[in-house]
Amino acid sequence: MATVPPYPTHPGDPTGGALRHAHWWQRKWVRYGGLSTLLALSGLVILALVREQTGTEGFLVGLGLAVLPVPLLMTAFRWLDRVEPGPWRNLLFSFAWGACAAALIAIIANSFATRWIATATADPSSADTLGATVIAPVVEESAKAAAVLLVFLFRRRDFTGIVDGVVIAGVTATGFAFTENILYLGTAFGTDQLTGDTGIASVTAATFFVRIIMSPFAHPLFTVLTCIGFGISALSAERHHLRRVLLPLSGLLLAMGMHAIWNGSSTFGEYGFFAVYAAFMVPAFGLLTWLVIWTRQRELKTVREELPAYAVAGWLSPTEPYALGSMRARRLARDYARRHFGRPAARAVAQYEAYATSLAFLRHRGRRGRAEADFVVRERELLAELWWRREVARPALDHAARATAPPVAVTAPPWPVYGVYGYPAGPAAYPAVPYPSYSSYNPYRT
Repeated sequence: MATVPPYPTHPGDPTGGALRHAHWWQRKWVRYGGLSTLLALSGLVILALVREQTGTEGFLVGLGLAVLPVPLLMTAFRWLDRVEPGPWRNLLFSFAWGACAAALIAIIANSFATRWIATATADPSSADTLGATVIAPVVEESAKAAAVLLVFLFRRRDFTGIVDGVVIAGVTATGFAFTENILYLGTAFGTDQLTGDTGIASVTAATFFVRIIMSPFAHPLFTVLTCIGFGISALSAERHHLRRVLLPLSGLLLAMGMHAIWNGSSTFGEYGFFAVYAAFMVPAFGLLTWLVIWTRQRELKTVREELPAYAVAGWLSPTEPYALGSMRARRLARDYARRHFGRPAARAVAQYEAYATSLAFLRHRGRRGRAEADFVVRERELLAELWWRREVARPALDHAARATAPPVAVTAPPWPVYGVYGYPAGPAAYPAVPYPSYSSYNPYRT
């Protein structure tokens, strides 16, 4: 029986009691249907607004150019999420929210605020500058942060740390930048049609260079600052209410400030844009990239440290914690399953790796006193998912562990050992490990 640290107990039984009938607005299909309808309507409205402003030809040109950085950014954020991959539905929702709902909110609010300022001050030039440097950062970052807040509140199991926040924020901002780039590039193309400019000297080429080549990561960078606060909040205990509120707000304010500096760079002189780019954007991007990769390595270390307790209890083989804590070993395990058993087996191994990682993170939070009320129920669910896939996953992970294990010098002991060094195997064989009982890993048992 594995001895694990005691976890804090929670009053009451989270699974007991009579089940109450949910109100109609609490039903899952109502929420999904309402959210899908909202995003679809937002998409249609934003499509009409952008097409009206750029024209059909400008819209198509902007669409073709704006889509270029999207696969690269989506692949990068999905790569960051490889340790504990989140469900695709969260990513699709985040991208759709950024491209449709957040973009629509930003266009309407920015236009209304700029017109109001221009009317109140009778100075359209100052209104445009104030709208870009003050109004736009507040509106756009708040609209993008709304998607992260929704995932944080309603998909709490999929939001467990900084990397999850970075991925959700990055995908949301990628969708927002996609729609915004269509608008800017389509407008630039329309300007070139009026002036007759073509080639490198055109406004379209200049806009493409600034927004697609030099700064495709600008909007993801701003929103990631917000989600670092959400990620740290997710790691905090439930009793730290003030911290769980202040951290996301601090990240949001930091994102607004960085966004304001970026938008205001054009007012800092002829080389203001390049100065802000070199002094703020590049260092911030490098620092956040290092932080995310460092956090990912810490997550792998957590997997290697937390899963051995389940191996001792019989839920995992002794080599699995090492293999599951190495991205190279995980990849080798999936490749092994694909070669020997087919693609369905490879998918099962990938699911096994994801569930095992979630189990390690769950136990890590519990050991640090951050377990939530459904800890035991969630642990039972994850262990059941692992057990159902063990027949395919264990051979693949054992192969990966042997292939990636560092060489160790072995010296023959001075006494005979049956089964190795030329001695015949003993009569006793290793018995098959039965399905472990739930009591063998009960976290409340010391």
